Amino acid sequence: MTFNRRTFLGTAVAASSLAAPMVQAASHGRPRAVVIGGGAGGATAARYIAKDSNGEIDVTLIEPSRSYYTCFFSNLYIGGFRDLQSIEHNYATLASEYGVNVVHDWAVGVDRDAKTVALAGGGSVPYDRLVMSPGIDFVDGAVPGWDVSAQTAMPHAYKAGTQTALLKAQIEAMPEGGTYVMVAPPNPFRCPPGPYERISMVAHVLKATNPTAKILIADPKESFSKQALFEEGWQKYYGGMITRIGPDFGGDNVSVNADTMEVDIDGEVVKADVCNVIPAQKAGMICAAADLTEGNWAPVNGHTMQSRLDENIHILGDATNQGDMPKSGFSANSQAKVAAMAVRGALTGSRVFPAKFSNTCWSLINTDDGVKVGATYEATDEKIAKVDGFISDTGEDAALRKTTYEESVGWYAGITSDMFG
Repeated sequence: MTFNRRTFLGTAVAASSLAAPMVQAASHGRPRAVVIGGGAGGATAARYIAKDSNGEIDVTLIEPSRSYYTCFFSNLYIGGFRDLQSIEHNYATLASEYGVNVVHDWAVGVDRDAKTVALAGGGSVPYDRLVMSPGIDFVDGAVPGWDVSAQTAMPHAYKAGTQTALLKAQIEAMPEGGTYVMVAPPNPFRCPPGPYERISMVAHVLKATNPTAKILIADPKESFSKQALFEEGWQKYYGGMITRIGPDFGGDNVSVNADTMEVDIDGEVVKADVCNVIPAQKAGMICAAADLTEGNWAPVNGHTMQSRLDENIHILGDATNQGDMPKSGFSANSQAKVAAMAVRGALTGSRVFPAKFSNTCWSLINTDDGVKVGATYEATDEKIAKVDGFISDTGEDAALRKTTYEESVGWYAGITSDMFG
């Protein structure tokens, strides 16, 4: 299926209706829905709650950044296929056309008994239902020698924006014949194909500007998403440039020194000209602050995306432990629509339909050479469960790969419109 804005916006969660839930009373007037996080999950949830409730629900979105840069498609900026402004979005339409109260501040705490969200700037925001889509943070000490204070020398670029621009600038400034090192993350993490698409984009740039440069991946995982497709592409386009060291050869025993730009891989020290450290990940810190995590992630009920620890809170996207769905922008957007429908049902008594989900992850390997993986999902009492799936084949012809890439461009236009209006 070719995705464009019309077909993407036309997809909906639909099936026979469930019984309408009990309406949650709001003695203060209109019921209040508060959304933390303005990314693929949060922005979508805020828009759909506001749009589909026809003004019956007061919607507040709490997001510190005035400009949001999508992590998805940020690799294409690194590769020179897009400019930074093309992945930048704002919240003006959510406020002006949908009546969302956009608060640019950090949510630093949740009082679950009082049903309030504390803001870094002081004060708090009350809610009847809370939606949390805070994305990821990094596990402390995951890569010895690295913490967020080292992210200028060794950027992660796994939260898009200034980090992405920094990494791109470092790659472009590499000396002739220099070495780019990526420390890849362990599972689970945001966008499973993301590190390997990034390798492809870095190789694309270096092949054109610095063809004697080398790329080294230290990877703690035995295998990775779309591995056969990426390795086929690397051999075809970038032969001899990319080396991956998996756990059998020490890829799971890595430390770094940001002051000397050295990477120790199982006792062998490599001098890096650019070092992209993508650490192990966890739910955005507000989830732990609100006591909504078990381990590193927030458990949720897939039928409604409600927290398993607080029925008045819905949690979306990368922060969740929900089952089989990958952590991706498409997943977060899909989950947001289910949560928005559940919030409207709880606060206004509107009809609630059975939850259905979908996801596709596209990756670009070289000019017009796009590949994809995806699936559909349904909610069970235990988890969000995969129903069926698909993946590009190795050896596909150039015309099909170009069509796949063009599909991804249409999807990007569709999902960002779906998020921000």
